[in-house]
Amino acid sequence: MSFAKKVSAGVLTAALGFSLIGGGTYAYFSDQVETNNTFAAGTLDLSVNPETIVNIDNLKPGDEISREFNVTNNGTLDIEKVLLETSYIVDDVEGDNTEDFGEHINVKILYNQANATVEIMETTLKELEDMTPDITAIDEFVGGGKGPNGLEPGDTDKIIVLFEFVENGEDQNQFQGDSLELEWKFIAEQTEGTNYDEEDEEK
Repeated sequence: MSFAKKVSAGVLTAALGFSLIGGGTYAYFSDQVETNNTFAAGTLDLSVNPETIVNIDNLKPGDEISREFNVTNNGTLDIEKVLLETSYIVDDVEGDNTEDFGEHINVKILYNQANATVEIMETTLKELEDMTPDITAIDEFVGGGKGPNGLEPGDTDKIIVLFEFVENGEDQNQFQGDSLELEWKFIAEQTEGTNYDEEDEEK
């Protein structure tokens, strides 16, 4: 091999050596691990049974109607409140009403607990339309104390409602033949958010 070729080969070898050394300065140890995380939302599922609470004809002043219904938490989350929203439509067949039929319908809502009833509230249907009471907040209506508020998953509250077509001792002929279509909407609300720490996850 000529001197020039030996020099060229030496330069090439040296260059390759420097290249390997240079490449080695970027080498490092590494490791990796993956974590599995799940965020599963719970459910709010409120049911009311029966769904048709009142369906009665031929009412007259002085008549009273008593009905029972159950509100049940079929979901996986606690329900803090069950709000009752009221709306109704009056069919004034003669077009002669000077008063709201709903003002003459008295409503009493009772909570049935251990075969004893506790009155939640009493009002007229007209007044109830402007309210959204929590029908599980017993302690708020009976003077304080620790009441059975809300519904845990699987819990059922039995509610009794008394309707009365109030006889006021005055002429109520304007309501003859009229009808009132009542809609009750039950709105379930969740409890406040929970701050979960590692101990909660280990349970």
